[in-house]
Amino acid sequence: MTFHPIAPVYDAHSRILILGSFPSVKSREAMFFYGHPRNRFWKVLAAVLECPVPTTVEEKRRLLLDNGIALWDVIASCEITGSADSSIRNVVPNDLRPILEQADIKTIFVNGKTAEKYFRMYQEPALGRPAVCLPSTSPANASWSLERLTQAWRVIGRE
Repeated sequence: MTFHPIAPVYDAHSRILILGSFPSVKSREAMFFYGHPRNRFWKVLAAVLECPVPTTVEEKRRLLLDNGIALWDVIASCEITGSADSSIRNVVPNDLRPILEQADIKTIFVNGKTAEKYFRMYQEPALGRPAVCLPSTSPANASWSLERLTQAWRVIGRE
């Protein structure tokens, strides 16, 4: 069993919650979200928010909080081989209630189909709240260019 080692990022001003599935090996090593250099999350978010791409953990955290964005993952622990979402088994979901109780989250977004699958399975029934699925920023989603991803993710800028 692999446990999620990264604390959620949010504060009382967060209005948007973005959820991934489970951190990659690189993210777990970096102890922060979307740590794989080929993952396009930070490039897409910076483009949508029209700001420089953050490079340090502190810059990434500041980008999120300054823009009212909370960030975490759907899964608290699971069996996973490497970083492959397709290998995820025996899921234990994260408890999202502390975020939702402390921040006035207007919209929940999920980053990709795996996050959507486990959100719909575990969180949506418990919370009674839906999530909007955005295309995955993972390098495994190679059919989506950076430009196309950015266009699809612009919906968060309208929240």
